Amino acid sequence: MSGKVVLHYFNGRGKMESVRWLLAAAGVEFEEVFLTKREHYDKLLKDGALMFQQVPLVEIDGMQLVQSRAIMNYISEKYNLCGKDLKERALIDMYTEGLIDLMELMMKVLFIQPEDKQKQLSDIEQKAKERYLPVFEKGLANSNFLVGNQLSRADVHLLEASLMLQELFPTILATFPKIQAFQEKMKALPRISKFLQPGSARKPPPDEELIKTAKEVLSHLFK
Repeated sequence: MSGKVVLHYFNGRGKMESVRWLLAAAGVEFEEVFLTKREHYDKLLKDGALMFQQVPLVEIDGMQLVQSRAIMNYISEKYNLCGKDLKERALIDMYTEGLIDLMELMMKVLFIQPEDKQKQLSDIEQKAKERYLPVFEKGLANSNFLVGNQLSRADVHLLEASLMLQELFPTILATFPKIQAFQEKMKALPRISKFLQPGSARKPPPDEELIKTAKEVLSHLFK
């Protein structure tokens, strides 16, 4: 295992995208190995790399990390994105869990039957406006960051999630000026700015081709 950080996943967002965001925010260079065939997944299984027979997999510091939350926790701890003390960590964790819930709602849209898609989108928009975004608007009322006076993983996840929301609902932040201002400040950070440029490791919104590839590689889940 080399000293480089290596990500094993599909060439798409899914459960790896938040990992990419955190590594980018920390200024960590990484390589990616894309799963495109069933044989790629089978080899990882045969090599004993997948503790629970699931991806994502991240090779870092001589370890093979699986389970997306465990991966993100490790990166956040290693690169000081967890706050300055236990109380800040608890608040960051609460924000993070809420944002992961919101992003997982959006990820499920691709797997919904066409006749149910509009209802699901309306539900996501309502929950975003009533349950999630007001919390972050309030959290940013008197600070540039959600917690404390330095960048944390909660800030990175909020930028990722809010940009995802705007892809689905372009005007959704119209009544959340603090989040809009937060976005602009975050985008101006050199490491974030680099990640948002064309040609970076950031992945575009998922499409049918990605779903087709995932179903082929993980065919045992779709029988």
